[in-house]
Order: sequence, then structure tokens, then C-alpha cells
Amino acid sequence: MDRASEMMIFVRCVEDGSFSAAARALDMTPSAISKQIRRLEDRLGARLFNRTTRRISLTEVGRDFYDRCSRIMVQIEEAEEAVSSLQDQVRGTLRVTGTAAFARGEVLPRINRFLSRHPELNLEFELTDRQVDLVDEGVDAAIMLQEQVNDPSLVARKLAVNRRIIVASPDYIRRNGEPQTPEELLDHNCLTLYNVSRFNDWEFEFDDGSPRVIHVRGNFHANTASALYEAALAGVGLARLSTWLVAPRIRSGELVQLLPGYTQESSAYYVLFPQGRHLSRKVRAFVDFLVDEFTPLPPWEREDLELVKGIRPSVN
Repeated sequence: MDRASEMMIFVRCVEDGSFSAAARALDMTPSAISKQIRRLEDRLGARLFNRTTRRISLTEVGRDFYDRCSRIMVQIEEAEEAVSSLQDQVRGTLRVTGTAAFARGEVLPRINRFLSRHPELNLEFELTDRQVDLVDEGVDAAIMLQEQVNDPSLVARKLAVNRRIIVASPDYIRRNGEPQTPEELLDHNCLTLYNVSRFNDWEFEFDDGSPRVIHVRGNFHANTASALYEAALAGVGLARLSTWLVAPRIRSGELVQLLPGYTQESSAYYVLFPQGRHLSRKVRAFVDFLVDEFTPLPPWEREDLELVKGIRPSVN
């Protein structure tokens, strides 16, 4: 067996978590997989896996070898796609990661249209709010907030402005009153993120153009916007959340927009992918699909222009 095939089998064992799972995926027997791994280890003169009767885990050398092999596998796949005579078909496996709440609420409900257009494509989609290294982790594309992007080696396509507004439940307002100015937020229970502290510095721009930052605080902290959203619905406190997330609840009266003249517009969602001379057809197709879906005006703003303008619907 050639070295590229050995690397492919090794990478599959790591990513599938066991020799038997890799064997099923590759239509081989577990004993044949085990034999190839032993042959690879003998050739390298190094043990790549720690083995027990129930599981396998990478050694330190194995981890380094996996990082290198996975990058090589991605390059091989890209090279094959770049010169393939079958470029009229989008095929292979597309690995995507997305900011959890946005991907769940706005991307995944639309993903069937994308897959229906490309029936020979397999999609692996991870929902996460952690920082992702696209190159090292073999990710083809990521959907992230502007605040999460700090890698100049990535290509970024803007999808939509992420407008954030301040909301609370009617029950919270009845119990605690409604702030009339940004400064009054300091007297309220504001829901915050504990994993991204800068999100708790709420920026406001006044009529004269001068900025003001208020570091809000409260007794409820979470690691995702979805959790803050649920807590706001439950009447725990005030939250600054994206219009795409809260607009349906504002229409239903379950949430009320506060300080409607202060919509934050300094953030945006992007789709990012590694730079390369030959952008794979599957990545190009996915990026084009997202751009078509979310630009120039994202779906939630087509329905809720009053929130974009900072005009609060009447509340009984």
C-alpha cells in the first residue's frame, strides 16, 4: 500500500475514533486496518496510538503526525478537485463550522436547499462558539461574527450586519420599570456572557455622534446568546441580542424592545475560508449559496424593517 493510502487510513482511524469504525467507513476489515497501522508504525519507527481493549488514543508523536497528515489529505483533495474533468459536479465532504445560535436559527433551516442542489456532497456541520483554526482542523468554511475573526490568512465574505437591540420580558418591566437612558441600565439586571467579556461593554452612539460604553452587570451569566435569550424570555433581566433572534418574540409580545433609538450596528456575520490559488468547487458553491441567501438584505430584515429602523412596535 502506498504512503498516501496509509496516511488516509491513519487519519480515518483518528477521526472515526476506532479501527472498527474506520473499517466500516473504508469497507475494510478491522484486522486489515490494524495491520496497516502496525505496518505504518514499523516503517516510521514510532508508536502512533495507545491501544486498550476498548479504545484508541493518539500518542504525542501520533498527534503531531495526524496534524501533518490531515493537512496533506486536504491538499490532495483540493488538488484532485482543481484538475478533475468532472468539475460540473460538486462532490466530496464539506466541513463547516458556525456560530451556534446563528447557525441553528438561520443557516440550518435553509441548508436543505443547498444539499438538494448538490446531491453528491456530504456536509459535516459543527455548531460552536469556540475559536476555530480552519487550517489546522481541516475546516473548509466557517460562519462567524466579525468579533471572532482575527486571522489575516483567511478570506472573508460579509453576509449580514448583526444588529443588536436591548430587550426584556413584559413581566420584568412590570417588576423593575423601563430604562429611559443608557445610563439607567446600571440600575438593571443585565444578562451577560462570561466567555467573551467585551460583549458586556454595551456601546451607544448619541445624537451628537459621541460614543459611550457602559459595562453592564447582573446576576445571570452564560456562554451563548441562546442562553441569554431564554433567560430574557423567562424575565430574569435585560439582554442585548440580535434582531434575527428576538424579532418573532417582539411581534408576539413576549419580549419588548427597550431604548429603541440605540441599535448597535458595529458587528456583522461573515463566511470565511482559507486562502488558496484554487478555491475548491464545493467551498465556492457553499459561499455563493450563503451570499445569495443573506445579501443584500438578510431574510429577517425583510420581515422586520421596523426593528432595523429602531422603531418599537406598540405594546399593550
